[in-house]
Amino acid sequence: MTGQPGQQYSELSGALVQVRAITGQPDSRDTTSQGARGKLERDGRPKEECVPSPSPRGTYQVISQALRERIAAGAYVDGLPSEAEIGREFEVARTTVRRALRALEESGDIKTVAGVGRIVAGAAGNAPYERIMADLLEQIRSGDLPAGTRLPSEASLVERYGVSRGTVRRAVRELETAGHVEARHGVGRFVSSPS
Repeated sequence: MTGQPGQQYSELSGALVQVRAITGQPDSRDTTSQGARGKLERDGRPKEECVPSPSPRGTYQVISQALRERIAAGAYVDGLPSEAEIGREFEVARTTVRRALRALEESGDIKTVAGVGRIVAGAAGNAPYERIMADLLEQIRSGDLPAGTRLPSEASLVERYGVSRGTVRRAVRELETAGHVEARHGVGRFVSSPS
């Protein structure tokens, strides 16, 4: 290659661009490439036209806002999806999902219920354990389950209500705490006598 050094550089640069075009590699001079985008972000002045997606540091905020909008639209009446499902949907790590959910809990949009999962904060009456609790309490008050009657087994309640054993235990434990049910060690749980 002959000529001035500047001309040689220009010819090499042009040849490199052609090679990259053939092999599918991005041109380092392309301002939309990852390298240029990273340089702009390190400078602290990212240009919106060069950075089409939000910074990874704000991903959890994007997810929490999307979930907040769905909550407002009534999409999660029966509770939020699992962390794994949310992670798959948004293609993020579980720690990012947890951070988004923690932000929703801190803002009061959702709450965590043991044995149930995360539910919409204003929909506490929709929690499965509370529905079971209300149903059993109604049976106690109506006399269908009179004082001294043994409560159905956990297995039968699981089958009747179509929930997990943990959900049934939570419902019965709440009734016990409220004094409607008493546990007899090794025997079972019984409806308490009215005081």
